[in-house]
Amino acid sequence: MFQTTADKEKDKKTKKERAPSPEIEFDDLETFVMEPAPQGVTVKCRVTRDQRGVDKSLYPLYYLHLDNEKKTFLLAGRKRKKSTTSNYLISIDATDLSRGGENFVGKLSNLMGTKFTVFDNALNPERALPDMSNARQELAGIIYETNVLGMKGPRRMTVIIPGMSKDNERVPLRPRNECDGLLVRYQNRRMENLIELHNKTPVWNEETASHVLNFNGRVTQASVKNFQIVHNKDDYIVMQFGRIADDIFTLDYNYPMCAVQAFAIALSSFDGKIACE
Repeated sequence: MFQTTADKEKDKKTKKERAPSPEIEFDDLETFVMEPAPQGVTVKCRVTRDQRGVDKSLYPLYYLHLDNEKKTFLLAGRKRKKSTTSNYLISIDATDLSRGGENFVGKLSNLMGTKFTVFDNALNPERALPDMSNARQELAGIIYETNVLGMKGPRRMTVIIPGMSKDNERVPLRPRNECDGLLVRYQNRRMENLIELHNKTPVWNEETASHVLNFNGRVTQASVKNFQIVHNKDDYIVMQFGRIADDIFTLDYNYPMCAVQAFAIALSSFDGKIACE
């Protein structure tokens, strides 16, 4: 069983430890969810999964809110029903998850079972202007490795995101075709202007006979989906995600990640095609 070190800390301590998100104000939701987290600030969020209704067990709705008193809504996501591949649409409107809607901000696309790409809401390169100025950007590539321990061991993840400019802005990556995307660049080790992240390897705990990570009270239930994404060089936690109830998860992210990237990575962990469980 994969659990967290917070499991044994019961409600009283957990409530005290699970500090809310710092006060975050924004005027424009779409701008906020696309911008990197402020440096030095952990944006603390909560993901809820709604499986009620006739088809929601197959196509649940996922919502991202700030983990604060106001429970400020940020994003909603849902798997597309009539898509041949596993696609999730991401919207800044909890009630409008249509591809053509003006609230559509991003897409998580799964072409090969264990590999995902996150796009913004701009145009497919085939329909874009010749200078690619209105072509879609790739925001992240996510790779799940087949688990060498089979069902029982923790997952292994690699996340590739665009690098940052000297002005702390995301370097735009608008591939003309699939041969120039994040996943192919990573595969060919063309890492200029890219950031490579990995999930932190859990430690085996003999006492509990389980793999554990320390989420500092932010995660309270055991789940194979619990993970921390870190930067190789200094073990800096860029994102962490984990269960606190059957359909409630905490999601915290730091610079240089934005809300859309973090939410899409979380959605990829829910996808049923993953070959590593």
